[in-house]
Amino acid sequence: MKGKTMLFIDQIDIKGKKLLFRVDFNVPQDAGTITDDNRIRAAIPTLKYALDQGAAIILCAHLGKPGGKVVPELSLASVAERTGELLGINVLLSPDTIGDISQKMAAALKPGQALMLENLRFNPEEIGEKAEDRGDFGKVLASMADVYVNDAFGVAHRENASVVDIPRYAKECCAGFLIKRELEYLGDALREPRRPYVCVSGGAKVSTKLGILNNLLGNVDDIIIGGAMANTFLLAQGYAVGKSLVEANLVEDAQALMLKAEKLGTRLHLPIDFKFAYSHEAVESDGICSIESVPEDALVLDIGPQTIINFVALLAQSKTIVWNGPMGLFETPAFAEGSLAICQAIAEVKDAVSIVGGGDTDAVVHLLDLAEKFSFISTGGGSFLQFLEGKELPAFKTLKECVTQ
Repeated sequence: MKGKTMLFIDQIDIKGKKLLFRVDFNVPQDAGTITDDNRIRAAIPTLKYALDQGAAIILCAHLGKPGGKVVPELSLASVAERTGELLGINVLLSPDTIGDISQKMAAALKPGQALMLENLRFNPEEIGEKAEDRGDFGKVLASMADVYVNDAFGVAHRENASVVDIPRYAKECCAGFLIKRELEYLGDALREPRRPYVCVSGGAKVSTKLGILNNLLGNVDDIIIGGAMANTFLLAQGYAVGKSLVEANLVEDAQALMLKAEKLGTRLHLPIDFKFAYSHEAVESDGICSIESVPEDALVLDIGPQTIINFVALLAQSKTIVWNGPMGLFETPAFAEGSLAICQAIAEVKDAVSIVGGGDTDAVVHLLDLAEKFSFISTGGGSFLQFLEGKELPAFKTLKECVTQ
């Protein structure tokens, strides 16, 4: 029969069963040493719950972009070892994904034991764009276990075999606690936000954020726009932005969005001054300018001091804050002040729900070691953006439609 709603792992009987987990353990490494294990830690509560219930667990994940080929440097060996340390058990690593060895290792797995399959993306079928390109890869993976559990919000927007095909063949399927938490925070922020509700949107391109901004208009009270994407809106208002990154082909879209915001009662807030330089490679600022006086040969690389004051004052009055995207070229210390100030300001807002999403934004939070000051840090980048855009993620769609027996 068809499931009408997504089930979660604590809603089904898993005692004594084998569970195949899709996890997002795509963690940064330096010469085989994991430098940030937050993605692994995020899935540990779900995995521990399964083990405590007497289940055996099989983990499948990807690492990097090997392009469907075996790349030894992208093996999940260090990931399996770290997962075992966090779980307090030995996590076996299969040398393949759906070959004879992994099949035998999965079949021999006993309750309370754990197995990790080798990098999913060593197999071209995992990332096939069409169902025929993916073949039976998902079907074979599904045959290894009694239950499929997706706890990988970071890839929920991708139509990979491990995301959309396995649940179509699984006997039972559900989502884990990580995804449950993502849905609780992101869903509540969209449906019943505490007000004032402010969205902070930054980053390089308007093109990646237009859908989100349009979807939020009329629901969110204020939208703060920073980063290079603000340049397109300023150009749409008639301001010159020198040689700064801008999407001139989207000026009309920006104008339409500003008109729509005015009609729906959402206030847009743009920078009024900047730190600028004459090269992207600059390590020091060449000065501060207002929006009326950007030098012709300059690039604006961070919001300026008055803009920071304005944005911080607005955030201080907020009760719900959703933040995606830095305010400037934060990787260069000289142009990180705006992003760091916004991060600090959100962290200091009392009695507010604060949600962060996106790799760069997450990096800013951890740069200041303020993760614990935020209500929720999403584990998804593209999934976070598509969710805010109002799209149904492929992973969620198939989890709702999966066959249950």
